[in-house]
Amino acid sequence: MIKQFFKKITGIQAVEDAKLKAREEAESALKMAEEAKQLAVEATAAAERAKEAEEQAKLTPKERATAKGEPWVSVLDTHVNKDNVRNGFFELDWNEPFIVQLKQAGYGFDGDPEEQIVDRWFRDLAGNMLAEAGQDVSRVGGGFINVNKLPGGRAEVE
Repeated sequence: MIKQFFKKITGIQAVEDAKLKAREEAESALKMAEEAKQLAVEATAAAERAKEAEEQAKLTPKERATAKGEPWVSVLDTHVNKDNVRNGFFELDWNEPFIVQLKQAGYGFDGDPEEQIVDRWFRDLAGNMLAEAGQDVSRVGGGFINVNKLPGGRAEVE
């Protein structure tokens, strides 16, 4: 008790109280700075995710699949001959991983033109569809399939 009284009348207690308060405020400021730093890190990560999502949204489905290394093929257009509805063609587009997948499935080999690989797959696909519909694919005379190269790595299958 005497010690506290002495500290009080000499002003030492006020100095110690001020130091304690300063230490508590410094610790509080440090904690707030750490929280602010964490929020900044989270905000930066969120901004990066938003930028990546925006860039992904600008890509075509083919570009997105290619960037992920996923096989992709699409029918771009279907054309039917007005004079003979038995004839027409599909315009197809694909990416390199799709060609790799077809090669692994036995539709082509290194050095084969991509259009021939896709043609083999397309013929097989069409034949399977006919067979599932109960058609004898050995007796179907549907003409021929012709593959025409188009700009941009695309092809049209007639």
